[in-house]
Order: sequence, then structure tokens, then C-alpha cells
Amino acid sequence: MHRESINDLRAYLQEIIVGQSELIDRLLISLLTGGHILVEGLPGLAKTTAVKALADGVHARFQRIQFTPDLLPSDLTGSEIYHPDTRQFSFQEGPLFHEIILADEINRAPAKVQSALLEAMQEHQVTVGGASHRLPDLFMVMATQNPLEQGGTYPLPEAQLDRFLLHVVLDYPGFDEELDILRRSRNRLRNGAPPTPPSRVDVNTVLAARREVLNIHLAPELEAWIVRLITATRAPGDHVPELSEALDVGASPRGALALAQAACARAWLYGRDHVLPDDLLILAPDCLRHRILLSPKAALQRLDRDQVLARLIDALPAP
Repeated sequence: MHRESINDLRAYLQEIIVGQSELIDRLLISLLTGGHILVEGLPGLAKTTAVKALADGVHARFQRIQFTPDLLPSDLTGSEIYHPDTRQFSFQEGPLFHEIILADEINRAPAKVQSALLEAMQEHQVTVGGASHRLPDLFMVMATQNPLEQGGTYPLPEAQLDRFLLHVVLDYPGFDEELDILRRSRNRLRNGAPPTPPSRVDVNTVLAARREVLNIHLAPELEAWIVRLITATRAPGDHVPELSEALDVGASPRGALALAQAACARAWLYGRDHVLPDDLLILAPDCLRHRILLSPKAALQRLDRDQVLARLIDALPAP
């Protein structure tokens, strides 16, 4: 079992990041499932620090890509370079050929760039000049969105959002957590000794842990509850009459797969060989909030996606 090694990684991340335990859990779940994660939060909430620490912790190759309106697809994928001396082309790899990618402010790049990234996430390869190039076995993208300053941005279409395993929304830390952040930061500046990444965690450890997660048991009753929740998002009025016109689009079958995978990874993280109902209830909002589309009527009623999901979950029989 590789759980002890991953627990060492979690402890390392908790030394680096204060007050974002949910983010740490979701990063580890994405890592263990081979999924990708979209993180939405205000500046200064440790999004970049978290994914950089994750890459350091597993000794993986890391690349941060700042998305801007002038970015081109080839800036991500790489391009064919012509060599006059040999009169031949050779492929120059772009930043996507790293194991952990931070796509910072993904909604600031135009659609072609977003599509290039999302194709790589889905297909695990890029195609340049008619030739396909395989990405690393451990390939994980953490994309960020800033809810402020939306002018001039390019929101991700729902079909592309569906490629992310999880959509995590961050909030400010509490008073005690923020005080701890301040004190730890001052201590590190004085001492100049950041925490040391765990030595026994590497890319091969993560790949082996992924195989163990596949053996986690998901009971048929819990599978049925997942499907009931997904289908409820497509006809919410059948379960909560007031929500009959709240959603224009419900979750796709990919939502059911994401919730099942994430729940198995969470069970494995917490030392169990089976999924509990709490795993599903805790992860359902993060797995589904980006897979549903609110109607104009819901906006008029000041309903958000989390409120709609919470009411649907409450209306279903307990898992």
C-alpha cells in the first residue's frame, strides 16, 4: 500500500498551506484519479502556492502558464521548428509537456488556446503538424479563475467545463487560520528554511496509488444514488417543484463518473476500502457545480448552483 507515502505528502502540504484543508483534499483526489481541477477564488488564497507545493511534494516537473489574451495555442503545445542546415523540421515541446500544470486565469485566454489545453486534458496528447505527441503519464492540470475583473475575459463553455473532475470554490480563511498564516510567513522569512518535501513520494508512487484507488468498493446502492442525483439535475421539478424551471442544462453522464471516481479516491485517502455515503455528500457539489447551467428564472430568484444542488440532495432518499 502506498497510503503512508500519500499521507506524508498531505502532511507536507499542510505545512505549506494553512486554512485550505478542502483544497488540499481536492488536489490529492485529482492526483489520485488522474483528473483535473478548476479552482475559483480571489487573489491571495494560496492557489498557486498549493499546486507548486504539490509538484514539489511528488518531485514532478511543474510549469505555470499565465493565460493572457495574446496567448497562442502553440505557446502551450509547442511547434515545429525548421532547421535550415538540415532542411528538416523538428518538434519543440511546449510547456504542456510537464507533469503538473498550473493554468493561471484560464478564462483570460481566447477560445483556441482554451481548446488546445482542454484537448490535451481529454486526449492526453497534442497534435502538431499532423503528428501526435504523448503527454507524461502523470499529467494533471489545475486551472484557476478569478471571480473579479470579468471584463474582457473568455468564460469557458459548459462542454469544456465538463472536462474538469472538480470545480472548487475558495473562500477567505478564518481569523485563527489567517493569524497562523501571518506567523508562519514571518517565521519562514526569519529562518529561511522551508519544509522539506517527503523523500519517499515520487511520480511512480502516485501512479501506483492510482491503481490501488481502482480497487475501492462502491456499493450498488451508492451507485444508484449517484445516478438518481445526476438524473435529478435534468428534471429538478420532479423532486423539488419550485425548481422546475431552475436549470437549463443538467449534469452529463461524465458527472456520475466523476463523483464515483472522486468518492473512491477520498475513501482511499481516509484509509478505507469502501465508499461511505458521506464521501458522496461531501464531494457532490464540487463534482457537479460546473456541470449544470442555471436558467434566467433561477437568476431572478437569486438561486446559485450550490443552493440548487443542496435542495436536490435533500429531496432524494439518503444514500
